[in-house]
Amino acid sequence: MKITKDTIATVDIKVADKLGRVIEKTDEPMALLIGGYGNTLPAIEGALEGQEAGFQTTLELTPETGFGERDESLQLTIPKKDFPPGVKVGGQLEVRAGEEGEFRVFTVAKIKGDTVHLDGNHPLAGQHLQVSLKVRDVRAASQEEIEHGHAHGAHGHHH
Repeated sequence: MKITKDTIATVDIKVADKLGRVIEKTDEPMALLIGGYGNTLPAIEGALEGQEAGFQTTLELTPETGFGERDESLQLTIPKKDFPPGVKVGGQLEVRAGEEGEFRVFTVAKIKGDTVHLDGNHPLAGQHLQVSLKVRDVRAASQEEIEHGHAHGAHGHHH
């Protein structure tokens, strides 16, 4: 079966920096609902489209095709006293930000004295990446998966 809209592609993914140092690697395969549902980057979906189980490739992603450029306006500081207890560098929290007050995930970048520095950029923003993909399986998505916008079951989302 070929990977097309409304199929589930089960893939192994490895992300490395431009020098080939591994940043992230899946321990278990990931099940991705293909077809513009936002389950993965458009560049990854594009590379998988029309392929079958056994397909392997390595993509070179720029910030534009990957996680975007860094946006320095997404760096905030909050007094430590206004922060939840147990704050640690690397921790994440949702903060209402932007003109329309939408929630965005921020990562605690550093704690300096009584100030917590937050970064709302994706951790891989601004980076050139090598993404290696190996397709393990392809199957048709169920109607429920299509309605929910993600894969269910093994290697997918569990409700």
